[in-house]
Amino acid sequence: MEINLKQTAEQKMNKAINVLKSDFDKIRTGRAHPSILDQISVDYYGTMTPINKVASVTVLDSQTLSVVPWEKNLISSIERAILESNIGLNPSSVGDLIKVPMPPLSQERRKELIKVVKGFAEDCKVSIRNIRREANDASKRKLKEKELMLIGLKLKVGLPQSSCQI
Repeated sequence: MEINLKQTAEQKMNKAINVLKSDFDKIRTGRAHPSILDQISVDYYGTMTPINKVASVTVLDSQTLSVVPWEKNLISSIERAILESNIGLNPSSVGDLIKVPMPPLSQERRKELIKVVKGFAEDCKVSIRNIRREANDASKRKLKEKELMLIGLKLKVGLPQSSCQI
């Protein structure tokens, strides 16, 4: 029982850390990385589909992403989706390729990102504390149940002895 509680708590904590990592990936810093576009969806034959499912997203250089759609008719849809995503990127198409330059960060934006990152980290810390507290509470409940069962067993075993005394 104790091992199961520990394993489930560890799994939940690992999930919380993975969520934190994915939140960090969504933050647009001064460097280009393909996971910035992961949360953006494109209208693909009436279905909203993530960009990485309809195009190849790669890094050209440290400041530029390239998006190569697998179908040419998606170029305008992908450009529109990136513009409407409100992450501050301005794509430009060059033939079959969409270039997404990463603008440099201003001092104001850096301070704002620090606040956002601290908020993500604090949310993760709180969720891990809650998971740990729940595991400790469950462990204490199990311990109390075992103690009550032992007390009950002692009382049952003790009853025949007390009735036999003269």
